[in-house]
This record gives sequence, C-alpha cells and structure tokens, in this order.
Amino acid sequence: MSETISTIHGFRVLLNGSDGEVIKDERGAVDLIGDALGQHAQVVIVPTERLDDGFFQLRTRIAGDIMQKFTMYRLLLVILGDISRHVTASSALRDLVHESNQGDHVWFLSSLEELGERLAQRPGA
Repeated sequence: MSETISTIHGFRVLLNGSDGEVIKDERGAVDLIGDALGQHAQVVIVPTERLDDGFFQLRTRIAGDIMQKFTMYRLLLVILGDISRHVTASSALRDLVHESNQGDHVWFLSSLEELGERLAQRPGA
C-alpha cells in the first residue's frame, strides 16, 4: 500500500494511495488508524477509490462505524475525491456529507487544495 506522510499548515497528514486495499469494514479503518498513530499523523486521507461502495450506502452502517472509529481516536478523516454519483443517489448521504463538513472529525473533500484551505483555517494551524 502506498502512503505518504506530509505536513500541511502544521498538521501531520497521512495520504493513502488509491492503489491500496479496499476498505470495506471497521477492521480496515482500524488498520488505517494504526498506521496513522504509528506515524504520528493527525489527519488521514482516504481516496474514494479505496472505499467499498457499501460505505456510501448508509443502511450498511459501514460509514458510521468507520467515522466513529476515527472520531474515537481523535483523528481527522478526509474522504478525498468525487462522490457526486453517491450523493445524487441518496439524500441521506448528502445530509451526512453536509453535516460532516461542518464539523472537525470527518470531511468529504474533492481536492488536496481544498484540504489545505480548510486546514489553514483550523485552530492549531
């Protein structure tokens, strides 16, 4: 699995490559959290390609389970990429994305530039 550590506006960021194992359950999230903690990361970026489609179907509870794990470990989870087809198909997901993007634990973003802008405004930057 390709991953990169970098610093963006004072935050240590673990960027997971799109070529790694697909995350389809809470166990996959725990593996990412372990990697992040081992590298002292504060932010974990997961490309949308790495997430099983079940993540975007809220009835599966996969998204909730994964998001809760990251929140428990006080890591910012960033889902990076285009999720428009999923959001178009589900008003519940659209609401979750909107709510999450208002908070400090999980962000759904389309680009690294957008992440940089958000982190620049976050306390501690």
